[in-house]
Amino acid sequence: MSERDVFEYALLRVVPRVQRGEFFNAGVVVYCRARGYVAARTHLDETKLMALDPTADVIGVRAALHAVEGVCLGGTDAGQAARDDAGRRFRWLIAPRSTVVQPSPVHSGLTADPAAEVERLLELLVR
Repeated sequence: MSERDVFEYALLRVVPRVQRGEFFNAGVVVYCRARGYVAARTHLDETKLMALDPTADVIGVRAALHAVEGVCLGGTDAGQAARDDAGRRFRWLIAPRSTVVQPSPVHSGLTADPAAEVERLLELLVR
């Protein structure tokens, strides 16, 4: 059996009308400290978004989700976060906020392949 490491993850929730508190899952952020790994994958279900708020800014929500993916990747697309290590980027992304895209509470598990875990969680909890 291959070595398994602890990983943490949070779902990315779309809350079109923050005052109503209704949301749906649109992505996942995974962090594995032992491997210095952080990644996000997103999938915006526009039908769900329009059902919760027919006036929602689809382009803006999609941009916010893609921004999370960019911060995880680092580099110039991450802005100031580009200088931070994977753990700091993850902690910044999962900090509570009152915006249209919000993180869920953090959960944890064990994995031998954090990259595969991102895809598994996206399929299981988002799609």
